[in-house]
Amino acid sequence: MAAKSRHVTRLESEIDKFRGDGNWAKVLDLAKQLPSKSSHLETLAKFVQVESELERYLLENPPSEKNASKAQTEMVDIQRKLQEVLSSEPQQDIILLQGKIAYAMADYQDALAKYTDVGLDNLNVENVPLRKVKIIGEAYAIKGLSLEKQPASSTSRFKQQEREEQIIACFERSGDISLFQLQERQQKSKNQGTSAVALQSGGTWNVVDSDSTGVGPMVETAIQRSPILYIRNGELSKGIGRFRELLRAVETRATQGLRQTLARQLAEVLLRGVDESTYVPMNNMTNGTESPTMVRQLKPRLYSGSPDKLYVPSDRNEEALLLLLISESIANREAVLNRSHDLNDVRLHTFHNTTAVCDLLTIALVRRAQFDMLSETFERAMKFSFDEFHIWYQFALSLICANQVCRAFLVLKECLRLQPTNAVILLLAAKLCYENLHLYSEGIEFSQQVIESVGDGPMLARGYLTLGIGHSLQIDECRLQSERQTCQRKALNALIKSVELDKNDYLALYHLAMQYALLRQIPEALKHTRAALSLRSDHLHSLHLLALLLSAQKQPQKALELIETSALAEHPENFALLMTKCRLEEVVFGAEYAIQSCHAMLELWKKKFCDSFEMDEGLERIPTEHRNFMQLQLAEQSDRESVSIRGETIAASRIEHALSEVASSLNSSVQAKPGPLVMWQRQVQIWLRLTELYLRLGKLDCAQNSIQEATSIHPISHALSHMRGRLYEEKEELAEAKACYENAVAINPCHVISLQHLGMVLHKMGNGRMAEKVLRDAVNIDPMSSVSWFTLGRVLETLEDFEASVECLTASVGLEATTPIVPFSELPKMMP
Repeated sequence: MAAKSRHVTRLESEIDKFRGDGNWAKVLDLAKQLPSKSSHLETLAKFVQVESELERYLLENPPSEKNASKAQTEMVDIQRKLQEVLSSEPQQDIILLQGKIAYAMADYQDALAKYTDVGLDNLNVENVPLRKVKIIGEAYAIKGLSLEKQPASSTSRFKQQEREEQIIACFERSGDISLFQLQERQQKSKNQGTSAVALQSGGTWNVVDSDSTGVGPMVETAIQRSPILYIRNGELSKGIGRFRELLRAVETRATQGLRQTLARQLAEVLLRGVDESTYVPMNNMTNGTESPTMVRQLKPRLYSGSPDKLYVPSDRNEEALLLLLISESIANREAVLNRSHDLNDVRLHTFHNTTAVCDLLTIALVRRAQFDMLSETFERAMKFSFDEFHIWYQFALSLICANQVCRAFLVLKECLRLQPTNAVILLLAAKLCYENLHLYSEGIEFSQQVIESVGDGPMLARGYLTLGIGHSLQIDECRLQSERQTCQRKALNALIKSVELDKNDYLALYHLAMQYALLRQIPEALKHTRAALSLRSDHLHSLHLLALLLSAQKQPQKALELIETSALAEHPENFALLMTKCRLEEVVFGAEYAIQSCHAMLELWKKKFCDSFEMDEGLERIPTEHRNFMQLQLAEQSDRESVSIRGETIAASRIEHALSEVASSLNSSVQAKPGPLVMWQRQVQIWLRLTELYLRLGKLDCAQNSIQEATSIHPISHALSHMRGRLYEEKEELAEAKACYENAVAINPCHVISLQHLGMVLHKMGNGRMAEKVLRDAVNIDPMSSVSWFTLGRVLETLEDFEASVECLTASVGLEATTPIVPFSELPKMMP
């Protein structure tokens, strides 16, 4: 008899264990054995059978508004059976389950009544079976959700506040009890096999055998809502404190998905609802979530450790970024890669979770200009983003910002495969082709696809604008006059069409004016430039173009006044404008006056770049986010102030950079300069301009010193080699000058000024035929340069080719009448 009692006790213990694990198949199997073991266990058998039936039904049909009508029909039999068991043997567990049934049937008033009858707030949750702990945790969640569903019984602000506090207390109690129960269950089954076979996914529970994975949809909702309700009620610090407390709970396998959601939600709160003045660091935060009315409350175990060994975020951005990285790690690990139809809902849910995290990471990382890290994040998301346009598009944008242009172009092509008629993607691909990759033909194809796909509207105008820019850039690659004329005609027609389609687009008017200026149709260029400025009076390049057009009309005084009163008033630190101003001052006031402007530019450079980067003590003193923002701004400024985006100019720049790196590695005296390369190039340009002015005044020693300053910054440059040649030429050291010009042309074969001076040096050295060839190359590269035609005419004259000489000199005179102080081609042909 004693053996039999021990067997029954063991059977009851096993049933309690499997109830706690949610292994309802095993519970049913054991329950069938109970009546044969002892007649007084028949009631227990009925109870666990009904409980099993109830739980399995709710796993397949989670309680919700849309499932309420179904539950009201299909759960009547379960409700009746449970009532029969309750009549024969009253138990708290049965009443708690009845409240769960009432909630599933959307009878919220009855659910609250059940919990009042059972005395939920006074139930002892200590030293009770884990199954009952779980039921009580769910009961608190249901009570809070039911209170929310019920209309407020009073309009009194005090009563409403009291009701809100009661709801929050229920949600917190539910979360604490449920997390504790999961921790205890994992601890007990640590050395045992797992029976987890149910998967929670976005409130949908796919049942195979048990519910041992996840906290359940009602409890998960309660856990997530408690901090949100604090925040909604204006208690931001308490809401954030509750988020932090939940995230500090010792993790279990069942709470990984919940932790990911909580981390993402807190990060979103920090990014969107908290500023630096209202942010409370973690070590200064008190939870403030204890409820004095709740006694004998179980609390989940929290992670702990000595402060000196723990990483504690110091500001809002650090905490948000840490949370998002944790969330992204969990999301990537839990992502469903199987694309079978049965797992489609689960896969979509995990994908949307990861997308939400990636979007928030974009906000956090862009603020700190951490584009490399952002692109790595999207790259990790590629494994489950097949045919998902949003992720591919964000990946492309992050690569562009990280200056990984070639990869970005390939990703954009994948975006076009997904959405072949997306005009924004086509325009972005064309922009990369024009400004970075110098694939002008491919860029023109993308522009034509825009025109063919958009039909009508503003995007059609942009399509013609990018097409016109593409043909204009293509002119630089043409070496035959007939090809140039064809590209010029196509560019002009496309830009005219763009202006006709959108007369309020100042960029289209600017580019059309630019094209007329390159064709030396100055009146037309002036008309369209003024039209562009009437639409946007502060547009930098339109103001600059207008000044150059005035100088081309031989009105340097008016051009200088325009730059000083209008252009520099809007853009006082723009070095391209300051350089043009310096050239105009040389014409109007003389070289001595222009030298003062160069000195002012050097002071501005020191204030803007050197002081900002604190170069005397290194970049390490600057906070990372500030340094990154400055580098980002400098990079953007480089694009805006770029004198040219011609392919040969970019190629020369890359050659110079590579050669400078080699020189630095071979010569320890040449130190790598901190900060972006563009800012040092600005200083080199100032020193070279200063050298030119000193040469104009015959101050060769000063010119030599200026060249030396430029050399210490950027030792290998075609412009620097050219200026060395100018110095040697002034000294009548023609062999050395020739070598310097040849070096400049070797780095940049299209540097017209070096070709012009090389031709003159060869002429002076008596090599007329070679001078003629070099100068014809210069004319072929830039047929609008009056200096090239004039120099070629003089050389031909000495070669006694008088007819050709007259033609060249005539062309030079004609071009000189419309030559600006700075070539029009040095203004950027930028994409919108």
